[in-house]
Amino acid sequence: MSELLNALKGLPPQKAKKHYVTIQGKQYQVSLHKRLEIMRNGEANYMIKPTKSGPEIVPKPRPKSKVQYPVLKKANKGYVFQDGDIHWPTAVVEGGEAWLIEQE
Repeated sequence: MSELLNALKGLPPQKAKKHYVTIQGKQYQVSLHKRLEIMRNGEANYMIKPTKSGPEIVPKPRPKSKVQYPVLKKANKGYVFQDGDIHWPTAVVEGGEAWLIEQE
């Protein structure tokens, strides 16, 4: 048993594993945690942001949605719904509810 322990003590120390990612055509060394995050989200979704301390890998900003959805609001002229069910309008009246797009 002591021979086995002596053999294990004689082994060279293990090298620390290095992890690399390719962002915008260049390779960067990162931690394992950061590499797994980038692999999960895709390398195309990250960019390099220059800082005073050096380049930093950050997620690309997400594009804002330009779609506006209508909301049911009181209007001068609008619908009356049967039993409050928006799928069954019964009449168009003054002061009813209408589908309007909210202005920001």
